[in-house]
Amino acid sequence: MGDTTRGGGLMRWMIGIGLAGLLLVSYFLLPILSPFVVGFIIAYLFNPVVTRLDRHGISRTWGTSLIFLIGALLLLVGLIALIPVLIEQTARLVRVFPQLLDIVQQRVIPWVNQTLGVELHVGQLRDLLVKHGETIGKMLADGLSNVSTTGTAVFVAVMNLLLIPVIAFYLLRDWPRVVERIEQMLPRHRAGTIVELARESDQMLGNFLRGQLAVMIANGVTYSIGLTLIGLNTGIAIGLFAGLVSFVPYLGTITGVALALIAMYIQADSIWPLLLVLGVFGVGQVLETVAWQPRFVGNEIGMHPVAVIFAVMAGGQLFGFFGILLALPVSAVLIVLGEHALDAYQQSRYYRGRDARALPPGDSSGDGPVADASDEARD
Repeated sequence: MGDTTRGGGLMRWMIGIGLAGLLLVSYFLLPILSPFVVGFIIAYLFNPVVTRLDRHGISRTWGTSLIFLIGALLLLVGLIALIPVLIEQTARLVRVFPQLLDIVQQRVIPWVNQTLGVELHVGQLRDLLVKHGETIGKMLADGLSNVSTTGTAVFVAVMNLLLIPVIAFYLLRDWPRVVERIEQMLPRHRAGTIVELARESDQMLGNFLRGQLAVMIANGVTYSIGLTLIGLNTGIAIGLFAGLVSFVPYLGTITGVALALIAMYIQADSIWPLLLVLGVFGVGQVLETVAWQPRFVGNEIGMHPVAVIFAVMAGGQLFGFFGILLALPVSAVLIVLGEHALDAYQQSRYYRGRDARALPPGDSSGDGPVADASDEARD
């Protein structure tokens, strides 16, 4: 018995050390892990589609090939139709900011000086921005020159882009075998619990990711169409940007409104068209609240908006851009684990007290622990 206990403890230590070593190696390999992470996410998102095709008699190889063919065609159409427009409108948007500084200098500052009697000067600010803009431009030019000279960074970037579809294809095709192999490695006495946790996490995570992606696309299309209809010549660029960053609550709306108001004011040189911009984003928010979120996401993740903002900021602080992308998916998994941990705690002897009867998870009414504790206090 003692040997068995010591053997189990040793195995747990070995597993813990192995996981710690895996995390350490992953940390040092972060620069080359990006295509594998992106490929895994693509495979994870489209696995239900390929699985459904497999049930209808289309093998996973042909189903995966069909998904990639459709994706390539959509990407090609997007490149042909949207990329030139986005480049043109983004260039217009960049030119807006020097014009905004001119408006501040010529209109806002004189009005503030006249109304409040405060002497404000932006000439030095403008010179500083121009100076630093030239410095940044020179640094970018030097960086591009170095890249073109060495070619290493370009080669790595191209290789990563080429590896992403290859990794995603093989992971998507062999997904059931990968999952089965992982399940076979689990300790048998814990396999049922781990599989149940993984199944619940997968359900929440998959629904949330696919739903949130659909919400982002719907917001981007809504804002782009609305801003274009009211005559904003950078409406597509601003609308798509606002949609893409809408995975953080209110961030897409705030940045989109700010950019659209500035661009519209400079384009129209009038206050009244700004009301149309506010109307577009107001309609977009209503559609997101009453249509897109309930239809595509629902209450899958169940996080408060403040918690979502904190999770995204914490992910960005700890792991950079990929931390921002993975913050909410990781939070969804942690919610599932936290709910199981809470259930276990509420069934524990520590929570219920020495003489308390077992309660269903989440039930703290009636003759539960609170009542028993008060009875002990009275005795």
